[in-house]
Amino acid sequence: MTVPVIHPAWSRAPLSMTDGYSLEMTAKDRAALAEAAPLIAPETPVAITFLPGEAIDARIDAARDVRALGFEPMPHLSARRIASHDELEQIVRRTVAEAGAKRMFLVAGDPPIPAGPFADTMALLATGLFEANGITAIGIAGHPEGHPAMDEAQCWAVLEEKRAEITRRGMATLIVTQFGFDADPFIRWLEQLRARGIDCPVRIGIPGPAGIKTLLRFAAHCGVGASAAVMSKYGVSLTKLLGTAGPDKLVDQLAARLTPAHGPVRLHFYPFGGLARTVEWINAYEARL
Repeated sequence: MTVPVIHPAWSRAPLSMTDGYSLEMTAKDRAALAEAAPLIAPETPVAITFLPGEAIDARIDAARDVRALGFEPMPHLSARRIASHDELEQIVRRTVAEAGAKRMFLVAGDPPIPAGPFADTMALLATGLFEANGITAIGIAGHPEGHPAMDEAQCWAVLEEKRAEITRRGMATLIVTQFGFDADPFIRWLEQLRARGIDCPVRIGIPGPAGIKTLLRFAAHCGVGASAAVMSKYGVSLTKLLGTAGPDKLVDQLAARLTPAHGPVRLHFYPFGGLARTVEWINAYEARL
């Protein structure tokens, strides 16, 4: 299995389940990132989400902070929120020039009607702007628990189409999954992915420690399974919504069940309870090993 060179962590076997992790932030989290920076491993990839209402400059400033703090920025681009080709070109060119970005994460986005000429990830790729500006890797989404707008066959077809186009353009593909609370869908999906001959690196989405109500709210918004049975496996009772919950059981289960046959896999943390709390959890988890 050939692993594209996306990050140094992919060139070796992981030292632990949390080795080579990545994080997610928004442009509003710049101060939180600076505060948590001493606790974060050097060169950690940090994804910067593309939220509605945020200015281009704010996102680029966040990417620049990520680079200045010694981490690897991976800005998100939401196709349907980009108003024009010129806007896309400015985002890509400036983020590379000002933040040294080498990778970007592309999604279609939530709006049903595009704000400009881009309806989906393939439309962004078709511009050729990424490889022309020196981007070497493109992140795309994986949906182990399905997608609200596509059936399973369509999900696989779209993923394979994106991967083929990224490869054709000379870039590496990285898949980052939606977050989840149960190891079973992740393991099943990885087995299907590899059976299809898709050998690119995968980052499994893990919810960072947060209040239980916060976790359930994000789950409902993102269409993630959070039934009583699933949450019980995660360590949460839906009859007791007070307090916080962390991903200890989920990460333990993944560590016990992942094998070389599942290919290159690392974790991507969604810090619903804050960057500092998530990084503190990661460091505590590693310290116990």
